[in-house]
Amino acid sequence: MDMLLNFLFVALLGAGSVFSALIRALALPGLWMIFVKCGEPGWHALVPVWRRYCLAKCARRETEGKALLVMDIINILLAGSLIFLPEESAGSSLCATFSLILEIIIIIYEARLYNGVCELFGKKKSWTLLWILFMCIPALRWGFSKKYMPLKQEEAEMQGSLGAFAEGRTAGSGSPLSVSIEKRVAGGLINRKVLLRDIRMQIEPGSMVLLLGGSGAGKTTLLNAVTGYEKADAEVLLGGGNVYKDYRKMMYDIGFVPQGDLMRGTDTVRNTLSDAAALRMAKNCTKAERRARVDEVMKVFGLLPVQSSLVEKLSGGQRKRLSIAMEFLSDPSLFILDEPDSGLDGVMARELMQQLRAIADQGKIVIVITHTPDRVIDLFDDVIVLAKDSQRTGRLAYYGPVGEAKEFFGRDTMEKIVRSINRTEEGGEGRADEFIERFAEVRYV
Repeated sequence: MDMLLNFLFVALLGAGSVFSALIRALALPGLWMIFVKCGEPGWHALVPVWRRYCLAKCARRETEGKALLVMDIINILLAGSLIFLPEESAGSSLCATFSLILEIIIIIYEARLYNGVCELFGKKKSWTLLWILFMCIPALRWGFSKKYMPLKQEEAEMQGSLGAFAEGRTAGSGSPLSVSIEKRVAGGLINRKVLLRDIRMQIEPGSMVLLLGGSGAGKTTLLNAVTGYEKADAEVLLGGGNVYKDYRKMMYDIGFVPQGDLMRGTDTVRNTLSDAAALRMAKNCTKAERRARVDEVMKVFGLLPVQSSLVEKLSGGQRKRLSIAMEFLSDPSLFILDEPDSGLDGVMARELMQQLRAIADQGKIVIVITHTPDRVIDLFDDVIVLAKDSQRTGRLAYYGPVGEAKEFFGRDTMEKIVRSINRTEEGGEGRADEFIERFAEVRYV
């Protein structure tokens, strides 16, 4: 009886191994096509052990990929040791136990890897279980179907979509922004405080502008004054229209993306955009026109693969793109973004900024606040530098091309420019008044 049970156990193990090998063999063509979609050589799918690391690279899960690579090699060595060790020896039992523990750890790391693959394709993480048990099904489907594209590819196509959209617009169709702020005052007669003073500039269509300044310099106050959210003693003109006098009409021409979004996590991407379209698009638009615009914007921003996903399930980069897409619905001439790259890693932050660069290239004006400007400074045309003068009022210390800003301040990075104008008690050099006066002299020459 014991002999029969042992035979059945060995037979089941053998059948399980054969089935697992068959599943992995069937998955190879799908993996080949997935690698091709991700820009990796397809033949890497044929190399045992290495193919899983390549999949991890595609899914930006290199840490998990390296760990799996090492564990697979250890597993192979353990399997080889079991062949030469006596069947009932202590060494054989130890190797078998360690191998079992290793298999459990491998499954955990596989789950992390396949979670990354789901994120790569914008699919729900419930697919992870199918990847672990029957990887040939998702591999073949995602590899050969054109409906399943990695988001990295979707973002590249989004750039092309933005470019094609821009080609359809006539040259010079954008609207220049003219800002003339005498002062922005807060408080009453007793605690009256001047937040901004003497800020004048004109930003041309097609410009991507960095808004730079230390803490409390008035960056957010300036943006609120420009958008008309908090009016100042000022005149703000956009394409000839007066933002303050014609606010109800001009509001559709201004898109503002705050640092924190107010989207409902339990809504889908499509429903979120549909609700935004009802608020941001002209009231005389039909439902069919709004639906068509939502479809167009989702395609432009690479959100079609996740249109049915809940907002709370999106990655940080996807949420940022959705926030921008909501403002893009009304096709505004002016885009203002407050730290859109907050919480994103370097790669995702750059991809997002490249998307904003593509929007500016349509003939729109894009103004961005970011606390890590140097990693994306090559994408900007101009920089606005705000500084607190000796009266702690926000003043214009510089506005112009990025390259000339470095010469003007005698600094080679944006971070060093901010340090030069920050007060000494804030860890800066305390030279704000010097640069404010110098720029005023240059501006009025």
